[in-house]
Amino acid sequence: MSLEQKDLELIESIIYKNSDDIAVSIARSFERLEERVNDVETRLYSRLSEVEDSVESTSQDIVGSIREFRDEIRDLVRMRDEAELD
Repeated sequence: MSLEQKDLELIESIIYKNSDDIAVSIARSFERLEERVNDVETRLYSRLSEVEDSVESTSQDIVGSIREFRDEIRDLVRMRDEAELD
């Protein structure tokens, strides 16, 4: 079952008559796609901001723990040195 020339001309005529509707439909589809991309981008930046805040908070906690540990070691060394002097 092959297409004849008159079938092709009919299809071409239908496409030509509906070209404006097709163009509008494609344009609307691209607009919706752009909105979705923008929404995803917004959510992505929001999530990255949350991760960045979490990393910063954790980093500060770790630095605080290291400082406490360092101070305890210094106190132990000082106590050991004082004990050796006695």
